[in-house]
Amino acid sequence: MKILFIGDIVGSPGRMAVRELLPPLIAKKKIDFVIANCENAAAGFGVTRKNVEELYSYHIDVLTSGNHIWNKREVLEFIGDYEKLLRPANYPAATPGSGSVLLPTATGEYVGVLNLAGRIFMQPIDCPFVAAKNKIAELRKKTKIIIVDIHAEATSEKKALGWYLDGEVSAVLGTHTHVQTADEEIFPQGTAYISDAGMTGPFDSVIGINKETIIERFLTQMPNKFDVAKDDIRMQGVIMNIDSISGKANSIERISIRLKD
Repeated sequence: MKILFIGDIVGSPGRMAVRELLPPLIAKKKIDFVIANCENAAAGFGVTRKNVEELYSYHIDVLTSGNHIWNKREVLEFIGDYEKLLRPANYPAATPGSGSVLLPTATGEYVGVLNLAGRIFMQPIDCPFVAAKNKIAELRKKTKIIIVDIHAEATSEKKALGWYLDGEVSAVLGTHTHVQTADEEIFPQGTAYISDAGMTGPFDSVIGINKETIIERFLTQMPNKFDVAKDDIRMQGVIMNIDSISGKANSIERISIRLKD
């Protein structure tokens, strides 16, 4: 089974990249299942119902997120309406939405997707390691094909989680930093890993935001409005080939595709 994971989609440029680049990539690479992180899809911060509907229309099967999922307050009104829109599973139990989902593919095989958030340099939420074990035990009752999005700042935390879950899930994929790393690998027990899948959006920027605005913030330390940049639009992520029976990864390949003008 071929599974595509798309790195953090940033604003309208990121959504445009998915619209233009995803369908031909699915056809060319014969992708069976698509997952994308959408927490920055609405003008760089959060996601709206309109964004969710738009992204589903581009043949994305599951949308994961992270700490910015709550930036648009309206998400509280609709996150429970979408089984395939995830927030990190290690938020407190009373938090709206779900942190995992189990879905059938066109061939009848099931894929489990688990969304987690890190704690280093981030909010002091529940332990992602403990939450992972509990959720994975539930998902493995139905499938061995399980993809984990670990939305975290620290590479050490992501890497540790990858080793911790080696052999129990098909892949542990990092998001949040918007900088694609070159450390993709298959761990000894068959789990694919990358510290960050990258960003889908404008690269003439500072991680998606207008670079002049970010430079001004660093120079003055004064608050200013963050606007999504517009140029050099790319779609980044990874394609994995997963054994449908064992759930082990046979390969992981980075992708970075530029949207032509």
